[in-house]
Amino acid sequence: MTTHNMAEADSDARARVRAVRHRYARRGNRATVRGRAFTAYLVTLFALFYLVPVVHAASTSPALVPLGSPARATPMACALAVAACWGAQLAGRFWGPLVMQPFLLHVFMSTDVSPACYLGTIARRRLAYASTAVFLSACTAAYLTTDLFDQPDTALQGLAVAAGLSAVAAVAWLWGQVRAVRDNLALAAAAGVAALVVTAAARAAPEDEGSLWLAAGAPAAAAAVLGRAAFRSIREIDLARLARESARASQAQTYAWTGTLHHALDLYRPEPRGLTSTLIRSDGRFRGYLAQGSIRALRTPGRTIAAVSFLLTGGALLTFGTTGPEGRPALLSWLTGAVCVYLGSGWVSETWRGLRDELTLAPLFGERWGGTLARTLAWPVFAVSVGACLGGGLAVLIRWPLDSGPVNTALLVAGSMVLVLGARFLREMKQHLPLELLLPVVTPLGDLSGLVVIAWQFDGIVAVVIGIAAMNAVPSTLGASALAIGMAACCVWMGLRRTGWAHRGAFARLSRR
Repeated sequence: MTTHNMAEADSDARARVRAVRHRYARRGNRATVRGRAFTAYLVTLFALFYLVPVVHAASTSPALVPLGSPARATPMACALAVAACWGAQLAGRFWGPLVMQPFLLHVFMSTDVSPACYLGTIARRRLAYASTAVFLSACTAAYLTTDLFDQPDTALQGLAVAAGLSAVAAVAWLWGQVRAVRDNLALAAAAGVAALVVTAAARAAPEDEGSLWLAAGAPAAAAAVLGRAAFRSIREIDLARLARESARASQAQTYAWTGTLHHALDLYRPEPRGLTSTLIRSDGRFRGYLAQGSIRALRTPGRTIAAVSFLLTGGALLTFGTTGPEGRPALLSWLTGAVCVYLGSGWVSETWRGLRDELTLAPLFGERWGGTLARTLAWPVFAVSVGACLGGGLAVLIRWPLDSGPVNTALLVAGSMVLVLGARFLREMKQHLPLELLLPVVTPLGDLSGLVVIAWQFDGIVAVVIGIAAMNAVPSTLGASALAIGMAACCVWMGLRRTGWAHRGAFARLSRR
């Protein structure tokens, strides 16, 4: 076959792929003009009532994270590049750019078109979309939180850093899906080493001598090299595994569209493996509550490692936020630490789901099986407390002496952890989407029922953010701790209401042995 014939075959395959995609896009359930108009209406409302005031406030107030010079901004740019690379790899392992509708994938797999042709076309288009989204998000976040765009020369370097960041994030997204776990670990390690090298080179270079250009050029060069290797790997992808990933993604998308987001996330929970017989002693009895929880955590090592990382980081940020001087940086550290502890508290154990099942299936199990709270909450409370305290201890060693007293710090951190556990209990007791949330909420701004559904989906994080903001507004340490305990009690009561146990004597029955 000559080069001319090969080019004609390639163009013919691309035309066939384009025709199939266009025919599938014109199916009966495509978006209507009214649906697009409603989406544009919501985006306009969001821009007018949220985005414009935030941009105006950021342009007229001091920077939340002042950088001062490009040399000081280089370590942060390297850290963001590494975080984007690692996050994109992890996202690619679960939901990569090659995931498509199962029917469309089945149609392509049933033809004589090579996988590299139709998958490569889809990958290039989605990587372009992802790169554009990351670029705009990075520029917006830098403009709102830093002073990098205050001067024209630093603004140009900031745009270059955002471009390199978006390029490496998009390529790492594809790399995470098409390459093996060993290759992903190698890329993650190489990204960390490269970030350290660039940071060291920026510190060694004279002040403001193009350090940000180096931080922008390194990710762009890495993206060019990795992108070529990633697109070559598309030819060897396991189509059966891609079909399973597409089917799971389609099911999760259906769950998310129908309002049950927690069911969509359940599809991506890792299956516990090993250590089944370890839960039982040699005499046939079950082990203690803490031993059972730790063994179940070891059966999902990936989630456990992520939980430990978030708990340690959250405990350190909580301590920094509660001991630092009053202001936006301290509040931001406090909020970030509370959210990290919230995420780690859910990943450290699967007993939250067991508690929800036992509460909702109480008529089947009876009301006198006893010890439900102690049996299911002993390990999560212990693990969260120990992990956050260890992270806080490391923060205390770094920043000693503390700006505030140790007693005040301990009370605020303890109150924050109690609030986080209450919010996690509220979230895990969630059932199906209540039908009344789908009713219209008529306001002068239009129907805001979508905001109510979003608040219901993320009620745990909303409770944590509102609670920490309220604690920060209370001038007294004892008052802030008491407020956190009261909000946690409200979250527990609302969680029990979701399971049907919020009536008189419920706690006595739940704690009965």
